Amino acid sequence: MAFNKKARLQDNIEAIRLAFSLDKEGRQATPAEREILEAYCGFGGIKAVLNPADKPEDVQHWTKTDSELFPLVTQLHDLLRVEAGNAPQYNRYVSSLKNSVLSAFYTPPKVVDALVAALHESGIKPDRLLDPSAGTGIFSGAVKQLNPRCEATQFEKDVLTGKILSHLNPTDNVRVEGFENIEPRYNSYFDVVASNIPFGDVRVFDPAYSNAKDDAHRQASGTIHNYFFMKSVDCVREGGLVAFITSQGVLNAEANRPVREWLMERCEPV
Repeated sequence: MAFNKKARLQDNIEAIRLAFSLDKEGRQATPAEREILEAYCGFGGIKAVLNPADKPEDVQHWTKTDSELFPLVTQLHDLLRVEAGNAPQYNRYVSSLKNSVLSAFYTPPKVVDALVAALHESGIKPDRLLDPSAGTGIFSGAVKQLNPRCEATQFEKDVLTGKILSHLNPTDNVRVEGFENIEPRYNSYFDVVASNIPFGDVRVFDPAYSNAKDDAHRQASGTIHNYFFMKSVDCVREGGLVAFITSQGVLNAEANRPVREWLMERCEPV
């Protein structure tokens, strides 16, 4: 099915509107409301949300292709302004949109189902799961089919996505912040770390990595996918599993040799 920007944008607006309402009412989503929240897919591929949309004449500066999205983008920004209540918070939400456009491309359920099926075939039913880049929590939901009592910890740095995630997973440990903030007490804690992690030459602020003496840690602090791999190996217990979807650069980029050597000294490929 082709990517329908208009339909995805409408779904996202309704999910965000509902999340704000649930915040105000202090209650959990009904089954019908969960379906609205689950339709949220972030703004990856919908760059039009970053176009000027403060007044009707702004549409003149839009491309012909994106102009049909103008009413919805205006609606989105109006919603964020009202719910923010002040300029700094509104700017925080807009920053969230910008980050989402660049990085939010959500994982097809079939891919997650395949990963969970592989866990099941290997007899793995994790009691403690970590998802360091959770989105709307699809990995957690799938793993809980293996073990409904699984303790899930989920990180999501994007503010708006974090709201959706919190309402979809009210009993999980949902942290709307960067994975780099995970505490040392979680080292060797989790049975499985699974996610569709971000990738690119994005620097992560973690002094333990950027100030390290070895090349692998210093390099990982400047490439977010390498950082997620190494940090997750720290977090998983002996005999645990790290299962990530990521770019091929982790495996074949020449510059990543120190990181690969570090991983292979501590892990066994599955």
